[in-house]
Amino acid sequence: MQTEPARGLFITGTNTEVGKTYVAAMIARAAVAAGHRVGVYKPAASGCRREGDELIADDAVTLWEAAGRPGRLEDVSPQRYVAPLAPHLAARAEGKEIDPERLRTGLEAWRGGFDLVIVEGAGGLMSPMGDDDYNATLAEEFGYPLIVVAPNELGTINQTLQTLITAVAFGDGLEVAGVVLNGLRPDASDESQASNRTEIEQRCVPPILASVDYGATEFEAPVDWLALAGRPT
Repeated sequence: MQTEPARGLFITGTNTEVGKTYVAAMIARAAVAAGHRVGVYKPAASGCRREGDELIADDAVTLWEAAGRPGRLEDVSPQRYVAPLAPHLAARAEGKEIDPERLRTGLEAWRGGFDLVIVEGAGGLMSPMGDDDYNATLAEEFGYPLIVVAPNELGTINQTLQTLITAVAFGDGLEVAGVVLNGLRPDASDESQASNRTEIEQRCVPPILASVDYGATEFEAPVDWLALAGRPT
């Protein structure tokens, strides 16, 4: 009997360094705590560190640990590079080329035997993954709804709305399950933090699913992440 492919979510951000991995790990832990089997996949990772003969993608390790160490760590992010650049440029810095087919087929390790697969992109929707590929390309091909991670800071209203517009405009349109507003700093000196959620909610259709305070390890209110997930295309 063939195993039904897992439902999934594609985690993207309004930019790089907005806490995608942090939020994705929180989602993974919450789903595991709810009794779900969770797989995690990051198609390519740059800015990795060397440990002996191995390249370690810290983001992949974080996701794997949060999901309860499912499968093999090397399958979480099978294409890993050192330079902190877009993955295809990081690959070329090492005299290599990113494998566009492997970006796609690497997901197969997580499609069977799991209730939920969490895919984390690299950067924002239009961050390139190759000469002809973007994170949005993979999101469209995988068919998983987007979770947009937005930093709770000045400027996030514009960045979040631009990301949502991009999702609607890309290809035939990308489904957005919702937005997670993420606190990046421990202090509240940025006065916009108090109003960003309300301002974004007034201006977009997808819901803000959660606001994450700096240093939080779980969501204040439960979210049914599996219900938000979609089947692969």
